[in-house]
Amino acid sequence: MKIVVTGAAGFLGSRVVERLRAGGHEVVAVDRVASGLEHRAAEAVIRIDLAHAELREVFEGAASLVHLAGGFPVDAVSLDGAADDIDVAMRVLEHAAGVGVRHALVLSTAMVYGAWPNNPIPLTEDAPVRPNSEFAFAVQRAELERRAFAWRAGCPGVSLAVLRPTVIVADGLPSRVARLLRQVAAIRTDEDPPAQYLHVDDLVEAIVVATTTEVDAVLNIAPDGWIRPETLNALAWNRPRPRVSRWVLNAVAELRWRSGIASAPPGIVAYTVYPWVVANDRIRALGWQPSNSNEEAFVAAHEAGPLAMMNARRRQQISLGVAGGLVATIVGAIGWVLFRRRVRR
Repeated sequence: MKIVVTGAAGFLGSRVVERLRAGGHEVVAVDRVASGLEHRAAEAVIRIDLAHAELREVFEGAASLVHLAGGFPVDAVSLDGAADDIDVAMRVLEHAAGVGVRHALVLSTAMVYGAWPNNPIPLTEDAPVRPNSEFAFAVQRAELERRAFAWRAGCPGVSLAVLRPTVIVADGLPSRVARLLRQVAAIRTDEDPPAQYLHVDDLVEAIVVATTTEVDAVLNIAPDGWIRPETLNALAWNRPRPRVSRWVLNAVAELRWRSGIASAPPGIVAYTVYPWVVANDRIRALGWQPSNSNEEAFVAAHEAGPLAMMNARRRQQISLGVAGGLVATIVGAIGWVLFRRRVRR
């Protein structure tokens, strides 16, 4: 099968290209850069700007498209640039259908379900898409899905797979989303949600399965089950995490972001407070099986920190110091919020 992969030089795309070629497929790797791909196979790597280049020859003779290109950042605090990114995706889809590509895959995120207190555990693909409006990345992905479904409705005979992976990690490398969530979760509210972590190798296999079966469906991608809050707390933290009310957590997150202490946008806070774990029955029914559990993926991505190497007494001393620093941050955040309210009056 001839398959076009956009975003082929990226963290995920390069792995997908390698895996598809190893499976005997003819892969056209497309990206604005091509570093690191040429040595993997003799097939051409095409360097083009998807927003402006002529694409007909890229898709000529291809049966499937895997669209992984996209530049909208997960730490965006507004939707500036979101439409441009979606327009590029739609341009790619339209050109692909125009030359006879019969299947397309678009990468979304499980964050489009939103993090809400009344979310079922787990969420299936039939759950409504309702991203938290303050988190621009999830809103942008939801709009991309809407546009892609509209494109699919206007292209009889073309199938579309939309993949919604949970938090992606790799060996020794948490993804940007994983790092942002961890920054915010240093402080918690009274509600600790369950969590899921997906190893990038398992996402690559899901993309291969969805592409080669030419499935026409929305697919959640996550390991079986989830990590319970108490288990995640034991895996992720070597120090006390102060509990605060939700509004204080929001204020602290905004203060840390505005001051540059943390890069996590305040809009991501809800995803550390309310559940958004997903079921994987649909992708499993296609023959996909995760090779890493949630816990294994998390541990593989997060190396033991320096606290784990210290004796208990020294660890306690540092933990108390860190907790004190967090309390000071919270007090400062409260003062900052009260000051802003006074100024507005």
